[in-house]
Amino acid sequence: MRRNLGGGLLALLLLATTAASGDLVVTREDGAEIARLAVPDGDGWCVLWHHSVQGFEVSDCYENRGGHMVLVRSHLPDFAAGLDHIPGRGRQVSDGQGGYWILDIDEPVPGDAYVLRPGRGAVDHRLRVGETTVSLSQAAPRARLRIELTGSED
Repeated sequence: MRRNLGGGLLALLLLATTAASGDLVVTREDGAEIARLAVPDGDGWCVLWHHSVQGFEVSDCYENRGGHMVLVRSHLPDFAAGLDHIPGRGRQVSDGQGGYWILDIDEPVPGDAYVLRPGRGAVDHRLRVGETTVSLSQAAPRARLRIELTGSED
């Protein structure tokens, strides 16, 4: 007995592609889109900025896990003002250069989105996805921006 699986297989492939897709979308309060970057399931991105007092780069890195935004790690080059590890929230390890990583945070972001007001000038909040970097500070300094992972399948 021969069965035609072509249509069913195509539907399954489309469903798998849809479930794995995701876009990281940055919008202003008025709904204007600043950036849209593809982030497939399992891939990640980082928000980078320079500490306003010390000037070194700080990063918070996220992953698309099954269509949901999850904070996975942070890099903090120093224990400067406002930077610290919260015990029980990931594990702190040395970066070998005087700073530290907080790994295994694995914290889902409520609603798969959050609001950020990018700092001006030297603070330079940036969004990095793979080889692509978007300066949120240049695009919308001090604006209320929503960073959201869209395309999630619930």
